[in-house]
Amino acid sequence: MNIQVTFISLLSSSCFLAAKEIRVPDDHETIQDAIAEANTGDVILVIPGTYRERIVLKAGIQLRSVGPEGKGEIGLTRAETTIIDGGNEVGDSPGVTMAEGSTLDGFTITNVGRYDDEKWQKHWDEKGQNQMHAHIGKFGTPGIAITGATSTVTNNIVHHNGDTGIAIRGAEGKLCAPVISGNICYRNMGGGIGSMMGSSAIIDRNICFQNFYAGIGHNGADSVVTRNECYENIRAGIGISEGASPTVRKNRCHGNRRAGIGIRTGASTCPVIEDNDCYENEMAGIGSEEEAAPVIRGNRCYRNKLAGIGCRDHSSPLIVENHCYENKAAGIGINSADALIFRNRVERNEAAGIGINNGSKASVIENTCAENRLVAVGIPNGGEVLLQKNTLVRTGGMPPIIAIFGDSKVVLTGNLIKGGGVAGVMSTGRLYAIGNTIEGKNGASGILARKDSEATLSGNRISGYRMAVRDQGAKSIVNSEQFRGKKTAE
Repeated sequence: MNIQVTFISLLSSSCFLAAKEIRVPDDHETIQDAIAEANTGDVILVIPGTYRERIVLKAGIQLRSVGPEGKGEIGLTRAETTIIDGGNEVGDSPGVTMAEGSTLDGFTITNVGRYDDEKWQKHWDEKGQNQMHAHIGKFGTPGIAITGATSTVTNNIVHHNGDTGIAIRGAEGKLCAPVISGNICYRNMGGGIGSMMGSSAIIDRNICFQNFYAGIGHNGADSVVTRNECYENIRAGIGISEGASPTVRKNRCHGNRRAGIGIRTGASTCPVIEDNDCYENEMAGIGSEEEAAPVIRGNRCYRNKLAGIGCRDHSSPLIVENHCYENKAAGIGINSADALIFRNRVERNEAAGIGINNGSKASVIENTCAENRLVAVGIPNGGEVLLQKNTLVRTGGMPPIIAIFGDSKVVLTGNLIKGGGVAGVMSTGRLYAIGNTIEGKNGASGILARKDSEATLSGNRISGYRMAVRDQGAKSIVNSEQFRGKKTAE
């Protein structure tokens, strides 16, 4: 055993002693020439300047810029002044191709492929509505490429390239778990960072803005995405699709032309989205569609142009303990989707607190909806909804606290409903209200059953309204216990 330990120690010491520093341009004029000479463990140090080449790293090589560690205009000064220029449309290889165990630290990578400002501006103006779906997530010819390798990409500035800034993809039989940290990716004609095809990258503390697609995009990847800032991208700040299931935590996504975080394309797309700040995006703070099944937990979604959290197209999200406020549409909006909505706080939104639309199915349990401009909960057409143990409050305003329309079917049990307006609960659908507390303040009706509605009421405590229950042409009202089976006259 001692002989084995001694042999390993000697081998390690030998490798360490054999490692060397190679300097560019002192030892070699080009970075690629320095890489050709280097062996595993060697460090290549590059002084500031512009290097007009595209490079391919070797396994275990560390490539670093030298110079001041202080902040420049955008990133590190040494990264801003040490530039790998891909020569525009010349060549179809990536600007930098990473290798197993290699490190790229502190460079600007630019001009790999053609940046098209006119095209960028056109799609910015259109909010990405006419971008090709199939192109999102493609590998292309990126500024920095990682294929089937675990490597480190840190402190780089990647901008004005003709495709994705940093692209990562898995390879059969290989672990692909690179660390992508502290980079700045902007104005690339793909995404800022793309993780795809089996990648399990760690993507941490990067800044991605004004990219043609998402700031950070996922396609069939299971990355860990933490503490990044993604803003003013043409699509989502963070986009997740095609069976990707990353963990997305503690990111800031704001000012993007679509959602802050967008999730889509299939039931196998099931990420965990938690503890993020999504605000002032042109669409939802967090959006889920196309049968995706995310867990959306503990996020803050506010001042977005549409819903705080919006789900549609048969997605099936679990929405838990989020805070959605001051959004231009609903705090939480469900459209043709199935959702569990549990213990969220939804307040001061411009439309409903929670809106459940177009035949959606939802369980809405233990949420607080406070002071939303219209209804606390709106179910306009064909929904099947359980509302249980929620606190639904609005002071002032004419709309009801809960509005049920069309042929929606709603079970309302154990809720606290407080406010004024035309009613605590107004229904033209099918309502089962059991054991709720409905407290009005100069309101018209505790429960208003409108034309063709059906209502079954039991054990509700209604106070502060001019009428406890009002019948405006309901098909049927069954009152037990409190109302002794009698309908209240209009």
